[in-house]
Amino acid sequence: METTKVRGMRADAQRNRERILAAARNVFVEQGPDAPLDAIAEAANVGIATLYRRFPDRQALIRAIVLDVLARSGEEAQRALDEEPDSFQALARYLHRALDLRVSAVMPVLLEHMPPDDDEIVAVRTHSWGLFERLVDQAHAAGTLRRDVTFLDVGQLLVRLARPLPGPIPRDVNNQVAHRHLDLVLDGLRADRVSLTPLPEAPLATGQGTRRQAAAGRDQAPGDA
Repeated sequence: METTKVRGMRADAQRNRERILAAARNVFVEQGPDAPLDAIAEAANVGIATLYRRFPDRQALIRAIVLDVLARSGEEAQRALDEEPDSFQALARYLHRALDLRVSAVMPVLLEHMPPDDDEIVAVRTHSWGLFERLVDQAHAAGTLRRDVTFLDVGQLLVRLARPLPGPIPRDVNNQVAHRHLDLVLDGLRADRVSLTPLPEAPLATGQGTRRQAAAGRDQAPGDA
């Protein structure tokens, strides 16, 4: 399995791998999945030969990115569940970290290039989505998240916020704007607002994107929308 191979790497090889994956996330989001691998190597400050030693082809790199962002987002969700006593704050913390990881920006870009029926990807994303769904469920149970907001709503909001703004806007500015807008959205998701405008009926079924469908590999995650 990919995770076992990564754990057995030398420290310098692991650092190179992490730099390449971080650079590839940004380049694929900003230039698309057909972006030159040379551009990724340059952004990661490694030689192209180093990139090919870690990832023999584009498909291997894409698979590694998908596994990496899903695993990292799952880790962030678990930390939020473990460390935040307030359920809404736990959800907010996770959503801000997910923006930093760019999981909801990169997954839609790579969706058509993801290996079909990959058991490891299915297992990691099912685990990650399940933790995300727990965050939403706990905020509902505590009465802090408005009841008419679904797990799918929250995930799709994150996808919209994660997309870069059009034009030659620096990456750090895009990130600052995304976090600012997320804070505005979170304010509207709270159940304790004085006046709430009722939401229209959801155009997508609440059950779409659940763990059961994720395990079957038949539906998209919120981060894949």
